[in-house]
Amino acid sequence: MRKLASIQRVWKTEAIEGADRIELAYVLGWKCVVNKGQFKPMDLAVYFEIDSFLPIRPEFEFMRASSYRKTDLMGEGFRLRTMKFRGQISQGLLLPVRDFPEIPADAELGADVTELLQVRKWEIEEKATTGGTVIGTLPIDVPHTDETRVQAEPDLIGDFAGLEYYISTKMDGSSHSISLDEDGFHVTGHNYEYRDDGKSAFYELVKRDGIEDKVRRFYESEGFKVLTIQGELCAPGIQQNRLKLTRPEWYVFTIRVDGNRVGLKRMQEICKTLELEMVPVEEVGTDLPAKYPTVEALLERADGNYPNGGKKEGIVIRPTEPIYCERISTDLSMKVVSNKYLLKNEG
Repeated sequence: MRKLASIQRVWKTEAIEGADRIELAYVLGWKCVVNKGQFKPMDLAVYFEIDSFLPIRPEFEFMRASSYRKTDLMGEGFRLRTMKFRGQISQGLLLPVRDFPEIPADAELGADVTELLQVRKWEIEEKATTGGTVIGTLPIDVPHTDETRVQAEPDLIGDFAGLEYYISTKMDGSSHSISLDEDGFHVTGHNYEYRDDGKSAFYELVKRDGIEDKVRRFYESEGFKVLTIQGELCAPGIQQNRLKLTRPEWYVFTIRVDGNRVGLKRMQEICKTLELEMVPVEEVGTDLPAKYPTVEALLERADGNYPNGGKKEGIVIRPTEPIYCERISTDLSMKVVSNKYLLKNEG
């Protein structure tokens, strides 16, 4: 699970030119705008990541004018997003540990306090155009598709040392998956499985392209127990359609066979067999830390536009062959979301 709120150390503070009341504080690979003098280097603090949805409580009331949200799905709270103050990007919220008496005095560096502080991940209702009638949560063989941001775990860069890696384009849409197992064929969004009742745009795409029949034939010929294919649904009406598409398209980014992620070459082979489009592969190389040694270098690499001109969301980086990473307790992978995209598109 993603640490939306955790105990972290402020490793540097820095003045903001022309600002009397605020300054920058550096934590992990992030920069946060904080009150001047609120922290000094090596202080422990509670760091709340962007995309967090904070509960209603006095400690967060100062954000009401800028961040209060109320939706049927999430209820009331405060949504953290990328902000800009005096020309400086602020990504997340940093507050003193003492502001939260429920945090144990002996809480260690890195401690996850997400549940303790009732912090949730901000979710937007899956629109009728992409979702459909919910029949349950995700099947066990369809994992959530959230990637770890490099700013949250900067040391992930070093974990790529000596490995062949590939960089793919992060397509800007809605995560949708299909899966075939002994219980049948499943169609899911980011959080739920959907019924085939004519109300799901993704189900209609699956039918349009004959995907279920192709997957069933391939599944039976290969003798798999479970085949899961995950991708990004991009279409008019989804995320402002920054790819400028005229009809829904699905871009595969992960394939799992019997519970294990396959490598890049195998994924390309399966997509070719099933006539599925993959996310674009921008670069294949070796020893990522030598080429992109810092978070800042990767953020620069993530900038760009989609072919039709929309601002690119960012990139995803993985080894060409999956390798388990203890740091994130799953296969090594990370995303780099463009700051230019965030500033332009976060609502």
